[in-house]
Amino acid sequence: MPDLTELLKQREALAATRYGGVASYRDANGERVDYQDAASIARSLAALDSEIAALQRKRLSIVKIQSSKGIL
Repeated sequence: MPDLTELLKQREALAATRYGGVASYRDANGERVDYQDAASIARSLAALDSEIAALQRKRLSIVKIQSSKGIL
């Protein structure tokens, strides 16, 4: 899975492609992706946004364990 900085670069390039009116995009691996319409580019942007949001979420770093022998 790509890291956050790579995903942000891909999103920036894809957004520039969309707003520039171009229907093709060359990804980080050098592969060319041709889009049928603006809606398919929007779906790709939404997928990238969800992956970026998942990577930016903070993870729980503190776990509190409380145990008892059943005697009060």
